[in-house]
Amino acid sequence: QVQLVESGGGSVQTGGSLKLSCAASGYRSCMAWFRQAPGKEREGVAAILGAGDSTTYSDSVKGRFTISRDNAKNTVYLEMNNLQPEDTAMYYCAARSGCYMWSDVRFISSWGQGTQVTVFL
Repeated sequence: QVQLVESGGGSVQTGGSLKLSCAASGYRSCMAWFRQAPGKEREGVAAILGAGDSTTYSDSVKGRFTISRDNAKNTVYLEMNNLQPEDTAMYYCAARSGCYMWSDVRFISSWGQGTQVTVFL
């Protein structure tokens, strides 16, 4: 099981940007970001497969967020632009083998501890 450590969360004004990082103790072909707001289910935000040329996003963040990875460092990133109050949540890094049904939490083999993102007006 790979260990995941997220960083980069914080508080930002509406329209601002943040970049999250997730350092992994080993390689997994599919890396993803999820988020969970209070009282809501954990939802998939973005996923990236292999060398990084295959990415996918939830409709709510498409065009604003960018997922990337550096396999030499076993690190995955989530660059978030034009942040909105509805993006406020705990953000989790996730790892699994393969990205089939990437947003289904049942198939995630490793989770990070989470990093809080708060967007204020």
